[in-house]
Amino acid sequence: MKRVSTLATDRQLYLRLLGYILPYWQIFLLSILAMLVQAVAEPAKAYLLEPMLDQLFVDQDQQMMLLIPLAIIVVFTISGIAAFAAQAGIHWVSTKIVMDLRNQMFGRLITLSGQFYDRHSTGSLISKFTFEALQVKEACSTVVTVFIKDFLMVIGLLSLMFYTNWQLSSIALIYTPFIALIVYLIRTRLRRMSQKVQATMAEMNYILGEAIDGHRIVKVFAGQQQEKNRFSKSINANRQFIMKFLYATVASGPAVQLIAATALAVIVYLAASQSFVGRLSVGEFGTFFVAMTMLMNPLKRLVRVNEYVQKGLAACESIFTMIEEPGEKDEGTIELANFKGELELRNLSYRYHGNESDVLHKINILIKRGETIALVGSSGAGKTTLADLLPRFYQLEKGSIFIDGHDIHDIPLSQLRANIALVNQDVTLFNDTVHNNITYGCNRNASKEAVEKIIKAAYVKEFIKDLPNGMDTIVGEKGSRLSGGQRQRIALARALLKGSPILILDEATSALDTESERYIQQALNEIRREKTNIIIAHRLSTIENADRVIVLDKGKIIETGNHSELLEKDGMYAKFYLATKEEDQPS
Repeated sequence: MKRVSTLATDRQLYLRLLGYILPYWQIFLLSILAMLVQAVAEPAKAYLLEPMLDQLFVDQDQQMMLLIPLAIIVVFTISGIAAFAAQAGIHWVSTKIVMDLRNQMFGRLITLSGQFYDRHSTGSLISKFTFEALQVKEACSTVVTVFIKDFLMVIGLLSLMFYTNWQLSSIALIYTPFIALIVYLIRTRLRRMSQKVQATMAEMNYILGEAIDGHRIVKVFAGQQQEKNRFSKSINANRQFIMKFLYATVASGPAVQLIAATALAVIVYLAASQSFVGRLSVGEFGTFFVAMTMLMNPLKRLVRVNEYVQKGLAACESIFTMIEEPGEKDEGTIELANFKGELELRNLSYRYHGNESDVLHKINILIKRGETIALVGSSGAGKTTLADLLPRFYQLEKGSIFIDGHDIHDIPLSQLRANIALVNQDVTLFNDTVHNNITYGCNRNASKEAVEKIIKAAYVKEFIKDLPNGMDTIVGEKGSRLSGGQRQRIALARALLKGSPILILDEATSALDTESERYIQQALNEIRREKTNIIIAHRLSTIENADRVIVLDKGKIIETGNHSELLEKDGMYAKFYLATKEEDQPS
């Protein structure tokens, strides 16, 4: 399917949006029928004026004294019921469409590659689900209502006007091209300004999210004024584009009204001329005049509907582009019955999107099952990138990774990741209980005995007793109610409970105190022979027992060996080790 481009026509975008109505066509059809009834009721209200004036007030027909008031009640009752049914139905359908779009976007979002997340800020993505989705709702509800109900109402009122007096109605139609010209002139500007509003709204969300997440840094480094200036600049840009959008919208209303007033003045003059020679009764003029004035509101709404159309279509472009964003490539067909966990990296190189140079250069590593490999190097050496490539968070372009002799591209992503457990330095916890964070996802069916064993091994049990509700304690957003060490222990327990043959620990014990780290090291030593372990650590004391240490520098392997061998070489690893030893010395 082709991606939606800015050159996509309004018709293509809107037809695609309307395609989301099909699952709810019954309610939509009932809403349309109600709009049809409402559109017919409006001319009927105006039509009642002619017999009321001519037969009730001029001719003083006694029979009409009961019939006309009764007819008024009936017409207005039907109109009210139809209006409720039409609005309730169309809003029900539009909220369903927005729900479906949000579900579709979210379903796509969680399948996208790491490159996508690198290119898009959290604020811009959230804006699609909130602000832009609401713009689509307006395009569904308001636009459909106006196009159908008001268009039918205009047809009905024009028909009544022509039925009453075709000469005066013809005069009114002369001014229609001028109204169409106004709509055409503001159309492009509304679309452009709507896209600018969306972009500035996404930037505002991004700045707001950064300020919330980094509130401690903002306070400690006295960055309040700097953040206020950033936010103020962002919301002012948003306000300016909104005002430019509104200027174009508001200007169209008075322009249409001026044209309509000119037409009305000419018609009143001609109607008076016809009345003087007996060609137009008071009732006929009253009906014609009321129908024409009633025509103003639906006409104005039809003119203003372009505002909602352009907002909605700009949002549709953005939303459909995200929905059509290519997901992670998953063309693997080899189902491995039993993962052993042997890893081999051959001539592996990687470059992040937009970078001019590789962050990894021709990496060759063979890791046997049960072997513990430690990756060491300064910040930016490529350690985390290497760990991210194993579960294919990023798409390999140069070189290969093999598991048990099979290229990881030939293994389905679900099976590949089912056999890899990961603990990041930036621990991800959900605003749920401790128990549910440990038994998250594929761990959700874990037995009580298995959970008990793991929380003991990961040294979680030691602090559980101090929490208000034990394992049922809510950890807060991103684990904010826990210490850094407690968060890491929960993440480690989640990884160990998964029982995968490959375990990746990226600075997994960096926030632990010395005693906690010692306990966890003992637990890892007990299970590591059953797994292939890849450990990234800043504190080299945590990897002294690794089978092999690989030292990276600027994306290249410069040293390989065990702890003792590398110390004897007196190279970069020895310098790192001495430096970390000095850091660990009590002051």
